[in-house]
Amino acid sequence: MALAAPASLRLANFRRLGAATAFNSVGMMGENVVLGWLTLTLTNSPFLVGVAMAARSLPLFFVGMPAGVLADRFPRHRLLMLTGLGQGLAAAGVGLLVLFDRATLPAVLLLTLCAGVTRALEHAARQSYTHEVVGPAELMSGLAVLGVIGRLGWLAGSLGAGAIIARYGIGVAYFMVAGGFVAGAVLLAGASASGARTTSASGSVWRGVVDFLVALRRDRSLLVLMILTGGAEMLGFAHQTLLPSLARDVLRIGPEGLGVLNAARSAGGMVGLFAAVARRQAGGAGVLFLAVLLAFGGSLMALGAAPYVVGFAGVIVVLIVVNAAGGLTDLLAQSLMQLSVPANLRGRAGGAWVVAIGLAPLGQLQIGALASLLGVSMALGLSGLALMALAAITASVYPHLKRL
Repeated sequence: MALAAPASLRLANFRRLGAATAFNSVGMMGENVVLGWLTLTLTNSPFLVGVAMAARSLPLFFVGMPAGVLADRFPRHRLLMLTGLGQGLAAAGVGLLVLFDRATLPAVLLLTLCAGVTRALEHAARQSYTHEVVGPAELMSGLAVLGVIGRLGWLAGSLGAGAIIARYGIGVAYFMVAGGFVAGAVLLAGASASGARTTSASGSVWRGVVDFLVALRRDRSLLVLMILTGGAEMLGFAHQTLLPSLARDVLRIGPEGLGVLNAARSAGGMVGLFAAVARRQAGGAGVLFLAVLLAFGGSLMALGAAPYVVGFAGVIVVLIVVNAAGGLTDLLAQSLMQLSVPANLRGRAGGAWVVAIGLAPLGQLQIGALASLLGVSMALGLSGLALMALAAITASVYPHLKRL
């Protein structure tokens, strides 16, 4: 029997958000590919690739909570437009440096940090705007649809950036990235705020942060979800840091091959999210979250061994499995956090997720250091084992999560 189209697609604001998400994702994954290749070209060091990826994520931890407060106080679709333009300007700046042969690692890191600040606000606003548009009953489905759309954008951005680097160079690839971000901002020009939205407009931003920390202290489930999300980011999603080294030094497939590896990440995410849309029931999400984290860790261990056991084609298959688990992890974390808070804290729940994924630099640095010391395969295997241990320990120590 054919699946019915998600109800969220009947909403004009959601369709605009979906189109904007597609172009924004082209920019985001294109930036991931070109930043890794540029850093590896400048430094020849997988550890410094980890540093560059960390600079991309570092602002999320520090800016996430204030960003969530702002997302509760200002029109979220306007914030999404501004953040798209900001990321586009930062990418164009790096492109100009490369084209004029002025690119240095400190300059690239500085502009990457600036883009990361705006990305923190974008992530918080996107989640809460989705909740605002589709409502709680359709939230998981709506986030899943946006996740699939976003990964289609990742697919285009991955393959496009790899091909453009190989044919026209890194500078031109950065302008492709900038174009994706700007196009996403423009597509939201016709969107509007929902009349059902509840705002929290009084007091300072700091007061808003404090109020949310008080709520976090009272709700242990939300805190545990933040810990698991941060662990998945540090131990699971950090594997993307090693893809440039995996492509160049292990598989020897060049920048176009790196684009294919990142495209496999996108395809895997779509597989996981299609599975979530097909599932359709809301119960048992906590148990599913823990099971998916275990699968995420196990597949990372398999990815470490794959280049020597099954070759390039096998790496692609395993990478799809890894990112199917990763896509479900993302969806379940965002949905459970949004649904665990009242309406006036939705932006801050998005900010809590941003703070959790802002721990990514720790994972990117550790996996880059492990790869430099022990090799790419060992770094992937140890990270996967640690993620499985985190999920198992959490299930034992906090069994209430299984009832969410």
